[in-house]
Amino acid sequence: MKALAPRVRRALLSDRGSMSLFVLVTIVALLAVAALVVDGGGKLRARTHAEGVAHEAARAGGQAVDAGKAISGGGVSVDRNAAVAAARSYLSSAGVSGSVNVSEDGGSLEVTVNEHYQPIFLGSGSWSVTGQGRASLVYRG
Repeated sequence: MKALAPRVRRALLSDRGSMSLFVLVTIVALLAVAALVVDGGGKLRARTHAEGVAHEAARAGGQAVDAGKAISGGGVSVDRNAAVAAARSYLSSAGVSGSVNVSEDGGSLEVTVNEHYQPIFLGSGSWSVTGQGRASLVYRG
């Protein structure tokens, strides 16, 4: 039994294998950072895409001016039905879902786009991202 005690003491005080543990911890940490960079960048890219599509849809809808009201001198405003249809058509052609709202006075249009990002390394479910775009009708007569 006495011969075992010096062996245990030497094993506990020895540096053997400590480099292997350091390499293992470092590799795991580097892989975790790489996963955060890849999936974080993917989510940012999805959000940027959602915002871009929302802005473009709002611009498309904002071009639907109510011609009858403008010609008769009643002011320039957005034709609600045509604006919503144009924005939804743009969202459909971009392959995304979202909502379109026209302001009470018909002077602006707001589009909200919802997309999902499927992470490569982190998590098993998809991450939801939202983008918003707004177009205001500016008239200089």
